[in-house]
Amino acid sequence: MILDRIDSENDIKKIDPGEYDELAAEIRSFLVDHVSETGGHLASNLGAVELTMALHLCMDFPKDKLIWDVGHQAYTHKLLTGRKEGFDTLRKEGGMSGFPKMSESDADAFDTGHSSTSISAALGYAEARKLKGGSEKIVAVIGDGAFSNGMAFEALNNMSHLKENIIVILNDNEMSISHNVGAMSKYLNKIRLGSAYNGLKIGVEDALMTIPIAGEKIAKKLKQTKDSMKQFVVPGKFFEDLGISYIGPVNGHDVTEMVETFSKAFKLKHPILIHVKTKKGMGYSYAEKHPDYFHGIEPFDKKTGKVLSKPEVMSYSGIFARKLTEMAAGNKSIVAVTAAMPDGTGLSRFGKAYPSRLFDVGIAEEHAVTFAAGMAAAGLTPVVAIYSSFLQRAYDQILHDVCLMGLHVIFGIDRAGFVGSDGETHQGLYDISYLNGMPGMTIMAPKNRYEMSRMLEFAVDFDGPIAIRYPKDFAYYELKNKIQYIELGKSEVLERGERLLILAVGSMVKEAVQVVERLKEEGYAPTLINVRFVKPFDITLYRELISEHDILCTMEEGMLNGGFGQTVSGTLLEEGYSFRWIPFAVKDIYVKQATRARQMEENCLSPDTMSKVLIKALKGNDNI
Repeated sequence: MILDRIDSENDIKKIDPGEYDELAAEIRSFLVDHVSETGGHLASNLGAVELTMALHLCMDFPKDKLIWDVGHQAYTHKLLTGRKEGFDTLRKEGGMSGFPKMSESDADAFDTGHSSTSISAALGYAEARKLKGGSEKIVAVIGDGAFSNGMAFEALNNMSHLKENIIVILNDNEMSISHNVGAMSKYLNKIRLGSAYNGLKIGVEDALMTIPIAGEKIAKKLKQTKDSMKQFVVPGKFFEDLGISYIGPVNGHDVTEMVETFSKAFKLKHPILIHVKTKKGMGYSYAEKHPDYFHGIEPFDKKTGKVLSKPEVMSYSGIFARKLTEMAAGNKSIVAVTAAMPDGTGLSRFGKAYPSRLFDVGIAEEHAVTFAAGMAAAGLTPVVAIYSSFLQRAYDQILHDVCLMGLHVIFGIDRAGFVGSDGETHQGLYDISYLNGMPGMTIMAPKNRYEMSRMLEFAVDFDGPIAIRYPKDFAYYELKNKIQYIELGKSEVLERGERLLILAVGSMVKEAVQVVERLKEEGYAPTLINVRFVKPFDITLYRELISEHDILCTMEEGMLNGGFGQTVSGTLLEEGYSFRWIPFAVKDIYVKQATRARQMEENCLSPDTMSKVLIKALKGNDNI
């Protein structure tokens, strides 16, 4: 195999150009084989194979700096930098990351995971290069979906001002995770169709480049005439007007064409954007037909394209979407907002029923929140469904544009807690901490699928900013008969006992029930509370109970610092109550990739680990 001849950075340059197509096919076969076993981001990587090959043929690693936006599409980059053996452990505990990692390879210039950061990071590298007198090539690869995020526009604006010699590769596959929306998507469609000028432009530039010395002078003289005509015929004029030279569209599956284009671009000493057209899922029929489904996929049968194990129980996202859709039938003020994640958040169901009331704003979380705030101010009831790790990008908008005005915006915080194999950049562990300090914010967390539906009903009838956080997990269906009326700020007593008071937040109720059963087997009878409201919390009930118990235990699938447990224990201690506090939460660390169950265990949040700690405490053993 040709791929077997690539063991380290730059080995691809030893491959004969006549073998490029065969190498691309081998890479695609390798990716399908391994991702079908480990799960991962497949469609985006299949679409970027030739693009990555061309960049590696034109760059020297690790000297040159290649920055991948988001990083979903970096698998081929990993292969071409000698990490083939690591794919057996892709996204597994202690294994190779599904994203670029500086700690993993010197060829990875920047840790990525969230959208629209690559141009900004590349500009930072470029300024450092200038100040340090370096000569390295700097490339940022960004998808067309990421262009809908304001950070990319901020970076382009700054790029035109700094005029640094960097290349931005616009990897245009007409997709982010779901299909792209908005003006930028429509603009790029025009560029895709209007390639006549660019063909002429590249042809003229090619001819001029062959003329020694005089060619560059002629090109400069020609530029005035070209610029005067550009407004009529140039599809990339948006970028040109910013002072960024536009080249494209280029066939993203033709290595030779891209190598020629990139090589010439590297000789120029100003900002350049190269528009490369690719097909997401390229080379694997199922991924080509369903690129959104194969964007991030669990282990699957590569012969059929079907996921090996399908959950029998609906997810919290599914419960959320089903209930919202049901409620919208009788409440025309309900609208839904998502940031390029209608499928992931379950809102595609809502959109099918009420297409005019679902707003997918693209990868633009900040805009999504303030957009919803405007609708709330106008009398609608907007429900914003965004993953916890992405919602943190809109911190200021939640605080300033929603909470400060007390607007009735409902936040469906999906993937709150551990997310498993996506690792540090995607953990939804921070939402309690960053929302807790916002005056006027109400935070709820359901213990099971039934309470999830009740909380959504409560949130719609509420008046003010309110968030419901729920995990990336199957919706817990136990405790069905223990559903009480939901009252603002009131918790639910599930077990009455003595000595030990357990306050469990949302997803941790499931774990706490198992802990209580184990403690009962040891002869202890703790009190178990379903917190329900992280903010405002049930201080009246907690005051009553803490005076009857020796130990307070808080359980939350979030960070300890700024979390529920720290807030409640601090309040009670400040009021003079005496007790021992045992918090179960994530300490001051970034949680790495592993299964969600393993992440729970490693952070002392599994029933087994929590039971052992509490039994020791109840036995009076302080060495815990």
